[in-house]
Amino acid sequence: MTPENRAAYWKANLGLLAILLTIWFIVSYGFGILLAPMLNSFSLGGYPLGFWFAQQGSIYVFMVLIFVYAYRMNTLDKQFGVDEE
Repeated sequence: MTPENRAAYWKANLGLLAILLTIWFIVSYGFGILLAPMLNSFSLGGYPLGFWFAQQGSIYVFMVLIFVYAYRMNTLDKQFGVDEE
């Protein structure tokens, strides 16, 4: 891998991480704390939505983000020719 490709690969990786961590921050901190009073006017499974995001929703979103990261990194690895297959 050339130094230019290595820098582009690292830049793409960091960009993906920034996007996914921003989503996680918005869901866990924004929905679970900042917007909780507004979201609590809705309910999900019998619980106020803000409470649900604080207790379970952010964990579910984090798990989905892990799979999205793995999928996108596999795609990125193939794109730059550093995949394991």
